[in-house]
Amino acid sequence: MKLKHLSLLFVFVVSISVCGQKSEKTTEFVVSGLVKKELRFTVADIEKHPSKPIGDVVITNHMGEPRGTAKQLKGVLIKELLIDMELQEESPKRFSEFYLTFVAVDNYKVVYSWNEIFNSPTGDQLFVITSRDGKGIKDMQESILVLTPTDFKTGRRHIKGLSKILVERVK
Repeated sequence: MKLKHLSLLFVFVVSISVCGQKSEKTTEFVVSGLVKKELRFTVADIEKHPSKPIGDVVITNHMGEPRGTAKQLKGVLIKELLIDMELQEESPKRFSEFYLTFVAVDNYKVVYSWNEIFNSPTGDQLFVITSRDGKGIKDMQESILVLTPTDFKTGRRHIKGLSKILVERVK
């Protein structure tokens, strides 16, 4: 009888771990909110853009402690993907009021201002990772992965399983 319970417990634990791994992986994300037209990007859409070599990046926690190294990274700049995004605002002076909330499938959220992405050096380092450890985006466990390798604490804005980007405005 104990062996039967132990077997059921094992199946339950394995099922949870497998489901947990799959829940981080996404194959597309949507850009919505205060945009004139919703945008949707599949892995195939992302792969159409040229990837840039990033190299190796140490992933650190909120205290700056190393938690691992992402190796052989390549990526596509977010601002290149969002080139056709049109805000629901006619005056470019007011674009500074907008921010983008990147939301992972597990509801982890990270915020970037419009200016960070399109008007600062951060935008030149904000990537959707297309290759990690020699694996392409389709084979990466944490696909769709977003990373800003120049952050001091890289884990803070390390977004695994991006599912959407919400465009909002400061009130």
